[in-house]
Amino acid sequence: MTEQLFNALSLGFTYSLISLGYSMVYGIINLINFAHGEFFMLGAYAGVISLIIGIPWYISFFISIIVGAFVSTFVEVIGYRPLREKNSGRLTALITAISFSLFFQNFIFLFPGADLIGLGNRNPMHGAVITVGDFKIPLIKFFIFVVTIFLLILLILIVYRTKIGKAMRAVAFSKDISSLMGINPNFVISFTFALGGGLAGAAGFLEALDKNQVYNFMGVIPGLKAFIAAVVGGIGSISGAVAGGILIGFLETISVVIGLSFIKDVISFVLLILILILKPSGLFLKTQREKV
Repeated sequence: MTEQLFNALSLGFTYSLISLGYSMVYGIINLINFAHGEFFMLGAYAGVISLIIGIPWYISFFISIIVGAFVSTFVEVIGYRPLREKNSGRLTALITAISFSLFFQNFIFLFPGADLIGLGNRNPMHGAVITVGDFKIPLIKFFIFVVTIFLLILLILIVYRTKIGKAMRAVAFSKDISSLMGINPNFVISFTFALGGGLAGAAGFLEALDKNQVYNFMGVIPGLKAFIAAVVGGIGSISGAVAGGILIGFLETISVVIGLSFIKDVISFVLLILILILKPSGLFLKTQREKV
């Protein structure tokens, strides 16, 4: 039971870390960034390559965060910002996001053999376990749990206890009003993308350690499920993104435990349909104030 609990939590926390990027970006500019799964993938690649060339795992972890944040900010600056300045419609932004996603997925093919890289014995947590009574918990599962809790606390402190966090909430309420108050909306939006991309990169590295490999399409399914988690929890809500990710992680783990692993990937989409029918605003919708 303890082992399955940690399996569910580690899976749910992985979805939550990715989902937070969807929620924060949507909350600040009402954009569904479907390239977000690729920040997860690229962060994983950066961390794995760092490990392979001999960089310690804890430095590789920070490298994955930095790469995820950098790529996310790069996409925002060269892709989404010009669209905002031209007042392009949401459909244009959506097509741009999908285009970036396809570009990053296929960019890996430019490097022969890079579409699938195994870590093997270079994985510092491969095969390591923590014994709790009669239960053995994989070290990577426990590590995902601890790191995610730390990152969530750090994110909450940034959003609710710092000036940049106040600026993020101000821009989410109104870019025009916040700019009149001396806030640079473009900087705040870029910072939000960097924050979400960094969390996705961290999740990618943790997933690579768990699966002991990386491949160029590894961000597709987790990215979709993280988006579903954001919608289920109430997109734009940080607590909703976390709760949605954990819920999906538990449902998938339960399906495997009871012998229905063949429907594991279907559960998320069924849940999405039910939420859209029964409560389209999500389970943790924040009270919305009308902008005048």
